[in-house]
Amino acid sequence: MASLVNVRRDVSDPFYRYKMERLQTKIEGKGNGIKTVVTNLSSVAQSLARPGSYLIKYFGFELGAQTNLDPADDRWIINGAHEAQKLQELLDGFISKFVLCKKCKNPETDVQIKDGRITLDCKACGQRTEVDLRLKLSGFMLKNVPKKTKKDKAERRAERARKAKQNGKSDGDQGSGGDDNSDQASPTAEDKGAESDDDALTRKIKAEAEVLANKKVEVKDDDWAVDMSEEAVRARQQQLPGEFKAKLVLNGDDEDEEGEGGGNTVYDQLGTWIQEQAEAKDGINNVDSIDIYVKAKELGIESKHRTVLVLVQTIFDQNICAQIPKRASMLKQIITSERHEKALLGGTERLIGHLSGGHPDMIDKVVKILQLYYHHDLVSEEVVTKWGSKASKKYVDLSTSKKVRKAAEPFIKWLQEAEEESDEDDE
Repeated sequence: MASLVNVRRDVSDPFYRYKMERLQTKIEGKGNGIKTVVTNLSSVAQSLARPGSYLIKYFGFELGAQTNLDPADDRWIINGAHEAQKLQELLDGFISKFVLCKKCKNPETDVQIKDGRITLDCKACGQRTEVDLRLKLSGFMLKNVPKKTKKDKAERRAERARKAKQNGKSDGDQGSGGDDNSDQASPTAEDKGAESDDDALTRKIKAEAEVLANKKVEVKDDDWAVDMSEEAVRARQQQLPGEFKAKLVLNGDDEDEEGEGGGNTVYDQLGTWIQEQAEAKDGINNVDSIDIYVKAKELGIESKHRTVLVLVQTIFDQNICAQIPKRASMLKQIITSERHEKALLGGTERLIGHLSGGHPDMIDKVVKILQLYYHHDLVSEEVVTKWGSKASKKYVDLSTSKKVRKAAEPFIKWLQEAEEESDEDDE
């Protein structure tokens, strides 16, 4: 697999969320028949949410070379010999002109071609900017409009956020029906834009929650389940060091990665190190995300799902709603599968159960927490829906699990209804 680079290569942040593969090329033939095959162009194009034909044609225009369009065998060819580094530099130009929002420089844009105009619709800031029609590729794009496909998750989520924001504004005079976040740290200017959308969405979900029926949560023994009897919990707790025993119970589940379960494992070492850093720096919010990631990498567990379980219980506290946006980039680097997403939700469930004794309002924050996870692409619709469908005793006692997942129902219901609306719009 090709190494990953930031979509904006002028951004050096290792936690920058938008990544793409570095272009790979293979030069074939000789003499007049020499050609360059871009072996991973389809993958790069997918990362940019643009048709591969746009990229290959842009290279052709810039290099003055012939190219092939939409090859059946995925062999994207440029006539002549061209080094990968040169094409990578040209790709930077394509991204700047045809991908990045002209206002916020975010690559999360959709191309809209209508009435002889090409518009970039930014899903991050909502700005719509026009592409320069004098560019050679603009003419090609006007003549080769991609067929409209079913909306992807990102597009559906962006539409929901916009609708929720509009509903939130219209309901703004009806009181402060949103979450009480007075105990959270004040948001930075960088976070305010996203948080305004989040708050509007939370108000909408809370309003819908008022009409939900008080149905029982189904309880089944499934892949979430593990022995949480008092004796089993006590036995596992005794294997953990110091005060870690009271808070960070990892569970030696049946699917331990590489047999790493129980005792003073690398996961315990990571959790203890984070707690020590928090004490030394007067609070977990002062522990840098990069330092935490580097420590996990040093221990060789930066890709493990159990690492997510440890992190949720150590980097978050009662101010979790204010902390999630600041830790999202780091978590995004680690959460790469459904198993990781389950660990995130399970760890959060355990954290809420642990904190609810001293902070009863933690249960009321479940919707907000899930909404933030979803907003920052930390959980998918499928995983969070399945998680919310039935209580489990894997991470907490059954009573706490019922409370947490009951509190999550408004968010799950909103996801399902929004999905149905999106499907109807696509028909």
